[in-house]
Formats: sequence, structure tokens, C-alpha cells
Amino acid sequence: MDAWDRVEIARNPKRKTSLDYVENIFDEFIELHGDRQFKDDKAIVCGLARIGNQNFTIIAEQKGRTTKENIERNFGMPNPESYRKGIRFMKQAEKFRRPVITFIDTKGAYPGIGAEERGQGEAIASSMLQMASLTVPTISIVVGEGSSGGALALGLGNKVIMLENAIYSILSPEGYASILWKDSSRAKEAAEVMKLTAKDLKELKVIDKIIKEPEGDEQESFNTISENLKKEILKTIKEYSKKSPEEIKEDRYQKFRNIGEYKIIQ
Repeated sequence: MDAWDRVEIARNPKRKTSLDYVENIFDEFIELHGDRQFKDDKAIVCGLARIGNQNFTIIAEQKGRTTKENIERNFGMPNPESYRKGIRFMKQAEKFRRPVITFIDTKGAYPGIGAEERGQGEAIASSMLQMASLTVPTISIVVGEGSSGGALALGLGNKVIMLENAIYSILSPEGYASILWKDSSRAKEAAEVMKLTAKDLKELKVIDKIIKEPEGDEQESFNTISENLKKEILKTIKEYSKKSPEEIKEDRYQKFRNIGEYKIIQ
């Protein structure tokens, strides 16, 4: 498949959502609500989860399937209060020493007037700053679309994992084509040069792990993906259990400092 094929798969309205994976991976999940400043924006779902005796904090971008669900979830495009809700629970996770798992699936942060008035850019930046400074292990999982700052706000994980047919990029291919070539109809061409597939990003060391998506029976494939994600989560938590809080933070810092290293060619 080419890059555009994967864009279409990632955008498929029937594709499994973040909450589908949360419910299938974890033994128990309890949703918590509100940023305690404005409202409970449902484009991001936060809560507490458990696998065996290991507790986690979950922060997940969530799309809907039906028109009604998409309106309720704002089509998976978070408002500032979603990110502030996430920050609230990141701080709680640090207090109680719970690893943070984020699920990324968004076209981007909501660009409406109200969102801008309430500080969309600041909320995204604060989310990135808070996630970067955590002294508990963080794992970011891209399960569908991962576009723009709306995705990056939850992407500063010690480990960044992508599903094979997910995408992760600075903006949509349509937006890229509009800016670069003044022609959004060249989105398919843009997808090829954006390096937005899991394979491309693994080669660039932007992500750490690709989870294969087996062909065949949809439910069987979903269960296999969920099981592999669970194994990767537990493996990562075991690895970081040997590190001190400062080592965990430093590991994340060095990871992102090393992305995009380049040499000056004389």
C-alpha cells in the first residue's frame, strides 16, 4: 500500500477507536470528567485503568461513529478544556505514581473561534510541557489519525507506538498541499512526501514500535492488536520500573533531543 492508502484506512469511520482499545486491553476502566475550569469536553476521555495489579492513567482522543456521536465528541477534535483535563490527570498520575498511557486519534485540535478565545495554543503547549516533565513512565499510542498539534499534545511518551495503518504528521495531507502547492487536490501526492506512515516514522526514529494489523477477520485482528499492545505496555512498564523518577524524565528528554539529528554538509 502507498501512503494515501494508509491515510484512507486511518480515517475509515468503521476503524476501531481509542475507547475500543482501552476496553479491550485493560481489565477495568473508570472514566473521570472535567477540567475544573470550563467544562467536560468529550473529544478526550480520561480515566483510571488497571491490568492485574498495575494501575494506569488513560488520556485518549476519541472519535464517534454515528453523526450523533461525532457531534458529541466534536469529531475527535479537542477543545482547550480537553487538554486541560488531560493536564489535570497527568498531575494526578504523578502524585500517585501511575504510568500515563495516551491514545492518539485526531484530525487536529479544534480551530473554532471559541477554542482560540479560550487559549487553544496555550493549552496544547502546556500539555506538551506537562507530559515532558512527568517523572512517571509515559506511553503514547497512535491508533488512527495523528495530525498537527492536536496529536503532538499527547505524543511526548517515553515510548511512542503506532499501529501499522495509522498516520502521524504535522498536519493533514490536504493542508500540506494547500500550503505548499496552493492546491488541496494534490493531497495524495502530499501524503507520499510527508513521511507520515508508521514505516517512515520508525526509520526516522520518531516512533519506537510498530504494531502489525493482521488481515482477515476483523474481530480476530482487533483482539490480536489489543493483545500485542498490552504486551508492549507491560514490557515498557517493567523496563521503566528499574529507573528512578529523574532517570525516566531524562530518558524522555534525550529521546526527543535525539530525534531529527542532522549533520552539516560542507
